[in-house]
Amino acid sequence: MDAVRVALLREVLAGTEWLGATRRFAGTLRSSVVPHGGGLLLVGTAAYEPWHLAAHLVDEAAWSGTPELAPTLVRHRVLAADPAHLSTGLGRIEAARRGETLLVVAPDAPDAELLTRVHDARRAGTTVLALGSGDRDLAALSHEALA
Repeated sequence: MDAVRVALLREVLAGTEWLGATRRFAGTLRSSVVPHGGGLLLVGTAAYEPWHLAAHLVDEAAWSGTPELAPTLVRHRVLAADPAHLSTGLGRIEAARRGETLLVVAPDAPDAELLTRVHDARRAGTTVLALGSGDRDLAALSHEALA
């Protein structure tokens, strides 16, 4: 976004709780992905793949000098012909451990399989963040959620 659009968005959101909630969520994201930590995993739902957010996070990581913000995009369907940066499947969530952050983007309710994997990752010490529609099950599994 350019500076003019950012200023207009801030003006529109002024006086709502959205600005504070977004700042809080962004602060949690930034503090949870530590340098030399396990990294940031980004996953969507079976119906929604957050590749556009992944691209923005890669740009932000480069511009801000915080490479730990560049996510690994975890995909529900990986094909043999997919390039390496698009070849990380859901098994990566199962391998997530303490020091890693899992950002779940779910515009609709995630399915039971994804919720189970997120639950297991959290139990293994992974920080779980959620960005979505306000699904209660996902919010309950998350350390921080933004609906």
